[in-house]
Amino acid sequence: QVQLVESGGGSVQAGGSLKLSCAASGKTYSTNVGWFRQAPGKEREGVARIYRGGISTAYADSVKGRFTITQDNAKNTVYLQMNSLKPEDTAMYYCAASVFPFATLVPAHFTYWGQGTQVTVSS
Repeated sequence: QVQLVESGGGSVQAGGSLKLSCAASGKTYSTNVGWFRQAPGKEREGVARIYRGGISTAYADSVKGRFTITQDNAKNTVYLQMNSLKPEDTAMYYCAASVFPFATLVPAHFTYWGQGTQVTVSS
C-alpha cells in the first residue's frame, strides 16, 4: 500500500508559478508517478509522469515547456513545477503511483491516488 499526500496548491494570477509536492509513504515502490488534473465538468487528464525515478518523463501537450516533473528519491517526493500558469490550468491536481511495467500516463494504470490539491489561476 502506498499513501500519497499532495501539497503546494493555491491561487495565483496568470503568468505565475506554483510547485506541487507529492510525498509518498508506506510501500513506496512504483514504476510511474504521475500528476493528473480534473476541472469541474471535465474528465481527469494526465499532466505529467516520471518513470522509474527519472529514466523518462512525459507531459501533456498543453503543459509542455511550462511544467516540469522531478523526483527526490531520498525524500520519496515527486514535484511538479508549474510556470507561466494559465486560467485553463485551474483544476484539482492529483498525484498517483503505478506499478504498471511500462511508462504510462493512462489514469487506469495508476493504483494509488492522493486526495488532491486545488490550483486556481486567475486572469
